[in-house]
Amino acid sequence: MTELVTKDMNIIEIAQKHPESIEIFHKYGLGCLGCAAARFENLEAGAKVHGFNVDDMVNDINALISSNSEN
Repeated sequence: MTELVTKDMNIIEIAQKHPESIEIFHKYGLGCLGCAAARFENLEAGAKVHGFNVDDMVNDINALISSNSEN
């Protein structure tokens, strides 16, 4: 079973475990994967800084992960 993403997870951890999530990061305009803050900041903190709904992003990432694991 694939581990789903939560808003408490570190941004870099998400990108490393689920490289397909980078597509969703770009969709939300979160280009901070190369930013130093991404190494210690969780997804919820990144969402607050960039002004988007973290729950929507988590749902989008998990939907993509789930669809990829079904294939």
